[in-house]
Amino acid sequence: MGDKPVWEPIGSSFNQHYYQLFDNDRTQLGAIYIDASCLTWEVRQFQGKAAAVEKLSSLPFQKIQNSLRAQDHQPTPDSCIIGVVVGQLKADEDPIKGFHQMFLLKNINDGFCANDMFRFALHNFG
Repeated sequence: MGDKPVWEPIGSSFNQHYYQLFDNDRTQLGAIYIDASCLTWEVRQFQGKAAAVEKLSSLPFQKIQNSLRAQDHQPTPDSCIIGVVVGQLKADEDPIKGFHQMFLLKNINDGFCANDMFRFALHNFG
């Protein structure tokens, strides 16, 4: 197989950087969001960089470790990159939980994550 498309290493590098910040110091995530960013965390929406960082910084755990299991990236017609992550996280002493996260990356002066959607991979078929 040939070289990977340019959006693959960009998306993978973003994910590595994001989850390193998320696991070690969520207050630093403000550097990746833009002022117009939108975060959806388990149905609740947060508009703007400050609101996104406030939500992520206030999550009720002290210790977190993410493990990425799969990631896919695609270019968009307007020169953005969509990334989807499937992973697992371990927070404090809680059991390991699966999750899905989607990012829309757009290179803008003050950051590059325009949209971020997170959902635990919980199944309730009852």
